[in-house]
This record gives sequence, C-alpha cells and structure tokens, in this order.
Amino acid sequence: MASIIKVDKLDPQSGTALEVGSSGDTINVPSGATLDINSGATLTNSGTATGFATIAWQSVVTASTLTAVAGRGYPINTTSNACTVTLPAAASVGDTIQFLDYARRWGINALTINQNSLNFQGNTSPNPEYNTNGQAVTLTYVDTTKGWIPTVDDDVTYETPQTYSVDFLVIAGGGSGGRYRGGGAGAGGYRASYNSEASGGGGSSESNVTLSQGTAYTITVGGGGSTFSSGEQTNGGEDSSISGTGITTITSVGGGGGLKGDTTDTTNQAGGSGGGGSGDPNTAGASGTTNQGYAGGTAVYTAPNYGTGGGGGAGAVGANGTSTAAGDGGIGVASTITGSSITRAGGGGGATYQTGGTAGSGGAGGGGDGKNSGTAAGDAGTTNTGGGGGGGHGNGGAGNGGAGGSGVVILRMADGDYSGSTTGSPTVATAVDGTDTVLTFTGTGSYTG
Repeated sequence: MASIIKVDKLDPQSGTALEVGSSGDTINVPSGATLDINSGATLTNSGTATGFATIAWQSVVTASTLTAVAGRGYPINTTSNACTVTLPAAASVGDTIQFLDYARRWGINALTINQNSLNFQGNTSPNPEYNTNGQAVTLTYVDTTKGWIPTVDDDVTYETPQTYSVDFLVIAGGGSGGRYRGGGAGAGGYRASYNSEASGGGGSSESNVTLSQGTAYTITVGGGGSTFSSGEQTNGGEDSSISGTGITTITSVGGGGGLKGDTTDTTNQAGGSGGGGSGDPNTAGASGTTNQGYAGGTAVYTAPNYGTGGGGGAGAVGANGTSTAAGDGGIGVASTITGSSITRAGGGGGATYQTGGTAGSGGAGGGGDGKNSGTAAGDAGTTNTGGGGGGGHGNGGAGNGGAGGSGVVILRMADGDYSGSTTGSPTVATAVDGTDTVLTFTGTGSYTG
C-alpha cells in the first residue's frame, strides 16, 4: 500500500522554490479531485502540456460591448444589435481569443474589434470589422510589432487596410476628324493631380486620390474615335477613368469628333475638348468639358479654300479657319508625372477645300494634321496621348478624317506604397526621381492597393 502523508500546506524549507517529486516521476491528481489555481496565481508551462483545453468557452454574448480576456472563446449573438469587442490592454506571446457568429447575423449587425492599446496586424487603426454571416475568428498575440494576428479568419483578408496617396494623369481617347474638308477633332479630356500641374481647359491641378491597401481599382483607358465613310457626324473618343470602392470615380471625357464638310448639319460634337467646325454655312467649334479641354475652332465657309476649324486641345482652343487656311489644333498640356516632361492631348488640324489652301497642323501633344489636296485622309492622333484626328480632304473613304489617339492613365506613388498587384500589363517604373513608382496604363486593367 502506498504511503500517505496528510498535511494542510507545503512550504519550502528555504527560499521560495518548492519541488514535488523527482525527474521521471509521475505526479497524479486522482479522478474527481480539483487542482485549484487561485486568482492572481500564475501557472507557467516550460515543458510540454497535453490534454488541456486551450480556450475556455463563455456563455453567449448578446450585449453591444464586451471586454475580452485571453484564453477565452466567445459566441457573439448580434441578432438584436451590433457588438464592439475591446481586446486586452496587455498581452503575452501566444495569448489566444476566439469569436464566432452564434446566430449567423454578423452580416446584419457586425462584430467590431477595438484593439485597445496593442497593434492589430501591425496597425493601430482602423478597427477591424467582421461582417459576414457565419464567421469564426481566432486571434493570437504574436509580438509588439504585429500585435494580434488572425490565425483563423473566414474572410482571409487584411482587416486593417491602410491608405496612401496616389497622383494621377487621366486622358481620354481623342475624337476622329471630319471627312470631306472636315474639321479637326478634339483631344480627349485631361485631368491631372501631380506636382500642382494644370488640368485641361485651364483647370487647376486636382487633389490626389487616397487608395486603400487590399482594394482593387479599375483602370479604364478610352480608345480613340474611329474613322467613318458615310453620314454627317464623326466618332468621339471613349472615356478614361479610375474607379473603385471608397473613391469618387475620376472620369475624363472622350474628345469630340470634327464635323463633315459640305453639309447642312451644324450640330458639332462636344467632348473632353470640342471638335472643329465645318459644314455649310459657317459652323462654330463645339465646346470642351470644364477643367478638361477647350472648344474647337470655327469654320469659315468662304472661297477659295473654305478653311475648317481645328479641334480643341487640352491646353488651347482650336484655331478658326480662314478663307485660305484651316485652323490648327489646340495644343496639349505637359506633365512630368513620369519623370520627364511630355505634352499630350493636342487637337486635330482642320482640312481645306482646295489644293491651294493651307491645312491645319495637329496641336502639340499628339494631334493629327489635316489635309488639303486630292482625296487624302487626315492623320490619326498619336496613340496613348488622347490626340484628336485631323480633318480629311475629299469625299469617300479615302478622304476620311484621321482616327483619334487612344488615351492613357498614369499613377504615381511612393515606392514603399506600391503593392506590385496589377492586371492589364501596365509599364512599371520604380525609383522615379529617386523615390516613386509610376504605373502607365496604355490599356484597361486594374491596380490593387
């Protein structure tokens, strides 16, 4: 029979350390006995613990607030109200807390985590919000740098997304020039935020945009207006834009097409920048869009050469035609967002009726030249500048106006903010001016912050 010693308390003979048994011994707590660890005491495991429950589950929580304790699990019922949980003000490495959606109502009334004085995923804000029905979340404290980390999270998302500023240049596609002594086309709308540089139409620089980490933003690059061989009106350019959750969509309007000559249709085409006038009688250029581009020039339907108007540019109104010359396209606007000064969004030059007349030149920044002889098509606007197409000379397909140049969307951000997540194969340049990353989208795609 085993020996039995009955005492009420064991104290160390000296010091504060008390050892029970020797190495290799098994210390047995019999079935039915209770090992009570009083409040304020510490049970430290320096070896291997097996058979212990890691989480002590609590009663269902229906309150709107809860102060969580490490080592506990909480079924949260948000049927009647949302719940904000405050995490402990102090934590040790390995501390774990669990939450689960008891009634599958977090999608209606969310669970919000107040991380208190410790970091959550390395950040002090924003407060994470769990708002999907049926979620279960396990949080583990890792260290002072990252703080609490979701080790189980049905969203598998970054719960504390950070924001950062991004500059932009958004240029829409240019319009197509008119045919048969057609007017020059307007450039695509031009919006800019970088380095206090101007937007189109005399507009000032815009505020940059604030993006959130983990959020996908759609980049749409508008195509240029296509040429045409029949009908009175040309084709305007397509819009370019930046859109996504949490931001106001930035849209630049496609450039207006130049009007066809020898027509009684005097409805010219407005756009980011307006198309140049043509027709019979004299037709004024169409208007541009406020803070994006200028109007087109007016046609002069006077012999011998019946000069048409130049298309509006982002930087200037298209020139008016005269009896001997067509108007030049309005100039574009220069930007250094890519690290070099580049002018874009010039208007298309207008065409004249006779060979002896002077055709309009495309505006600096990608505008196409107009024509004045034979049956010649206007020059196209330059690709990815938003330049307007030049007016064509002569009737039929060979005298079409030039197609508009496609647009472009450019983003610039600090190197450290760039996520590396894109679609659409933009050109990526890092360390621009020593500090920034520049994304140049020449086609539609996306960027995830």
